[in-house]
Amino acid sequence: MKKIIALLLALVLVMSLAACGAKDSGEKTIAVIAKGETHAFWQAVKAGAEAAGAEKGYKVTFRGPTSESESEVPAQREMVQAALNDKTVKAIVLATIGTGFADELVSAYDKKLPVVEFDSGLYSNGADLTEGKDPTIGIVATDNFKAGGVVAENFYAYLKSQNLAVDGYKVGIIQHDSTATGIDRAGGFKAKIEELAAADGITLDINLQVKANNAGEYKLGLTALADWGAQSIFMTNEGVVNEVFPEVSDNADAYKSILFCGFDAGTNQYNWMKDAGANYALLVGSVAQDSYNIGYEAVKLAITKLEGGEVGDVGIGGAWYNKDNIDELKDKNVFYMG
Repeated sequence: MKKIIALLLALVLVMSLAACGAKDSGEKTIAVIAKGETHAFWQAVKAGAEAAGAEKGYKVTFRGPTSESESEVPAQREMVQAALNDKTVKAIVLATIGTGFADELVSAYDKKLPVVEFDSGLYSNGADLTEGKDPTIGIVATDNFKAGGVVAENFYAYLKSQNLAVDGYKVGIIQHDSTATGIDRAGGFKAKIEELAAADGITLDINLQVKANNAGEYKLGLTALADWGAQSIFMTNEGVVNEVFPEVSDNADAYKSILFCGFDAGTNQYNWMKDAGANYALLVGSVAQDSYNIGYEAVKLAITKLEGGEVGDVGIGGAWYNKDNIDELKDKNVFYMG
């Protein structure tokens, strides 16, 4: 009996060692932790990330909280901590909802795990990191200030084509929140359209409405701008569009004289833009983030670092679209539905 027990214990020990060996047998994982998981934008990011991993033989895991609310920060921190404790993880690709990740970032530095920042900021200039322990190797994101300027360039060209670019023309902006993303998109649009107007000797009247990501907030911004007499309105993200479009289509007479331009993608922008013969306000065009390539380039950057290559920030361009090229961008996975 003692011999049998000894043999069983030896067998258990061998199996345990084999399991440990299998766990550390060279499996290479890149953990992608995003601000969300189910939205079409994040699904496109995921597809790009997985494609980049597959090209070089890396497993890519993709996780994100149920919403992009700052109340989800604790849940997202747990996801980062789980990645830090997974011995197969060789790099982390991270887009945080808010701040408060300093401990996890310092831990990544200590574990020699490179971190790629993507889509949005992680913290302010590394100021909250201990002793300069910054594991980030680069940022992969849309340049939101420049992308806002792309909207302005194309929208202003449309205004000029319609002889609407005149002194005192009223332009409204609904900024979707007070994060860097919202500030940069609104700021880039405002700076560029004022620059273009000034070059033509025109001064525009700009009204900026900054709203929180709460139900009904963007509609309040819309009605405030309509009451002000806005002749055109820039909506800085898909969330704004999704709240504005039903109001504009359901109350056509109140808004049909206003021209709109937007940002991001989604089914509402598609339907609004393609329905050119409708009796409600016109959506002239929008800029879409290339979400697929954001995911692809972020994982590619992590792999480049792991394999000893040179790394740095990667700016992903935004693409202007209107009713004429929206289907082409949809076929290229730049424009997404959902």
